Amino acid sequence: MRRSLTLTVAAAVSMVLLAMLVPMGLLLRSYALEDRLSRAALEVQATETVVAGQDPGAVSVYLGLVNRGTGTTTTVFYPPDADHPQGYSVPESGAATRRVVATRNTGLARVDDVAGGAEFLVPVSLSGNTAAPGNTPVIRVRVEAPGLESGILRIYLALVALGLVLLLAALALADRIGRGFVQPVRALAAYAGQLGDRRRPDPVTPSGPLEVRELAGAMNRLVGRIEVLLARERDSVADVSHRLRTPMTALRLRVDSLTDPGDRERLGADLDELDATVDHVVREARRSQREGLVPEADAVAVVTERTDFWEALAEDQGRALVLVVDPDLGAGGAVPARVRAAEEDLQALVDVLLDNVFSHTPDGADLRVELAPRPGGGVLLLVDDAGSGFPDGVDVTARGTSGSGSTGLGLAIAVRTAEESGGSLALERSPAGGGRVRVELGPPT
Repeated sequence: MRRSLTLTVAAAVSMVLLAMLVPMGLLLRSYALEDRLSRAALEVQATETVVAGQDPGAVSVYLGLVNRGTGTTTTVFYPPDADHPQGYSVPESGAATRRVVATRNTGLARVDDVAGGAEFLVPVSLSGNTAAPGNTPVIRVRVEAPGLESGILRIYLALVALGLVLLLAALALADRIGRGFVQPVRALAAYAGQLGDRRRPDPVTPSGPLEVRELAGAMNRLVGRIEVLLARERDSVADVSHRLRTPMTALRLRVDSLTDPGDRERLGADLDELDATVDHVVREARRSQREGLVPEADAVAVVTERTDFWEALAEDQGRALVLVVDPDLGAGGAVPARVRAAEEDLQALVDVLLDNVFSHTPDGADLRVELAPRPGGGVLLLVDDAGSGFPDGVDVTARGTSGSGSTGLGLAIAVRTAEESGGSLALERSPAGGGRVRVELGPPT
């Protein structure tokens, strides 16, 4: 917007300046020519006085003084005589032109336009001479059109300098006006961009044009309304969770009082699943407050921390738990390790994958976790085990589907975390013959 305004003002001012300065320059050139013509008319009168009372030699000396860089050239053409049958001229010798002859014969002065200027022709009556008009001298004053060698060049340069000054002043004014429009819009855009952060930024102060101020006020009111609605939603979810805890506790006490161990174990597992579901619902309801609109986490730091956590259990079960991180990934490498996922969700994803290995493979089965750059940005996470692999014909990533007696929620949550980050989760066969979980996590946007 600011650049467009500056270019528009530059184009408009340039056209106005051209429309003013070009005619002004032509007018000044015309004025300079008129000034020379006026001086040439005075020169004709002075030369006529000299020619009428002096001999050709004195006239030649006078004209040599007059014709010194004045922009005019004065010549006197004398009629033919005994010594000069064709006539002669001073200060330069030359034949009379047809216009000169016509002026001598008619006895009438004339002004003609010639190449490069104008020409005055004036017949002169000699003192005491009553000769016919055809025998009178003729004064010719040739006026050259003003060129760059004259003072008009300085005037042209002054006009160009004035035009540049006006153009620069107009551009500076347009830039200042554009800044007054752009800065409030930029502040509003920055404020809108910060709304996805975990903490709400300070409300933007309305400034700038009326329309921008109205937009800023409307955005502040909208954000305030959204904050109120989110707070009410979180309170409602927390209230529902609290209300569910009481009957669930009572129900668990009744289940514990059952005499049949099978019923007690089956109903207790259902209650555990219900309790986990309620915790998941509350955690999801508070997601926007916890991580903002665009979650982000360091994959290397999270995976390393969770691998260290599970390493103690791996030692107890006689497993070799190996973590391999590509040297190009992370703070010391050329590829950033940040992914589009909340830190808590990424921790849950890693815990689900490692817990599946510990729960569904025999003790002593080795485990390998690998992190590498993902083509197109993000991180590639590989979890390999030396177990028996995933069951055939069963989609263990589907919600509620396991194939090994579990609830089937773990891998479904991991799939959703990977897909929400802009990646995917796939089940493959590991090089050791067991299962491989291939998780692609997208970069932050």
